[in-house]
Amino acid sequence: MDTKTLFGSFRDLHVLVIGDVIIDSYLWGDVSRISPEAPVPVLTAVKREHRLGGAANVALNIQSLGATPVLCSVIGDDGHKKRVEKLMKKKSLITDGLIFSEQRKTSVKTRIISQNQHILRIDDETDDPLPENVTELLLKRISNLLQEYKIDAIIFEDYDKGVITKRLIEETVGAAKEKGIPTLVDPKKRNFENYRGVTFFKPNFKEFNEGLNHNIKASDKEELVKAAEKFRNEHDIRILMITMAEKGVFISDKNGHSFIPAEVRNISDVSGAGDTVISVSALCLAFELEPETIARIANMAGGIVCEMPGVVPVDKHVLLQECEDKKVLNNISLVK
Repeated sequence: MDTKTLFGSFRDLHVLVIGDVIIDSYLWGDVSRISPEAPVPVLTAVKREHRLGGAANVALNIQSLGATPVLCSVIGDDGHKKRVEKLMKKKSLITDGLIFSEQRKTSVKTRIISQNQHILRIDDETDDPLPENVTELLLKRISNLLQEYKIDAIIFEDYDKGVITKRLIEETVGAAKEKGIPTLVDPKKRNFENYRGVTFFKPNFKEFNEGLNHNIKASDKEELVKAAEKFRNEHDIRILMITMAEKGVFISDKNGHSFIPAEVRNISDVSGAGDTVISVSALCLAFELEPETIARIANMAGGIVCEMPGVVPVDKHVLLQECEDKKVLNNISLVK
């Protein structure tokens, strides 16, 4: 199988994305003077834009790669409700999995940018766990979606905003195992220990250290391998992948481990790179590619989006070309 065949086959996949939906709001402008009221820069606003972020950005990455995402989340029944619906419909995303609740506040992250430099971020959100009655509604919605769609992979996109709870993880992973669906996790600290029995676990290096209350040095490969193997075995995780920024990617399973070096890039903005990495990983895992191959493709994809300002999904054609140029795939048979 060549790369073009693999990427073309993505169109047959459906991925359930469960997690925290965020509105990424951008204010672009020019800074040319300091305020006379305080020693702070004055931004002259030029343009405003709202984009889908968090778990919704994972859905956009899945879509950009040619597959069909099914986004499942709870957002506030507030002034941002219509904005989320409008943005999703504009992108032709399935809205069946959205629940609107007066017990939630929609997360909004406003990034202020001048001369392509990210100078300030304002977060307007809540991170309280979902009330039990809302979790119950979400679990019923997930069950219905698993019956309605032929789901090929499930992604937990956890931004620690409260949508994903221990109960949600346990019941959804159990349902996925019954149906033979692989589960992937992009974790944060709160639920770090709650993800047990998942197929693919992808923290970044900082999250891995924080989740284990460790202080492993990025240069200490031996200690990292030891900690990763221990965590993977104790939590019954099939594949553990740790993204390490400029040091590349580490990936481990029962057959061994690999360190994949980072690609040389002109980095503009690292925002959203993790969303891209987990999205590419899910589609590759659905075809049961080898862990090292998954890591190499995902590593390239994460690097590509870092060259763009703001949170943007990966360009499928750019990623395909890079994979072909670097001969990432060599005679791998499709499972699907």
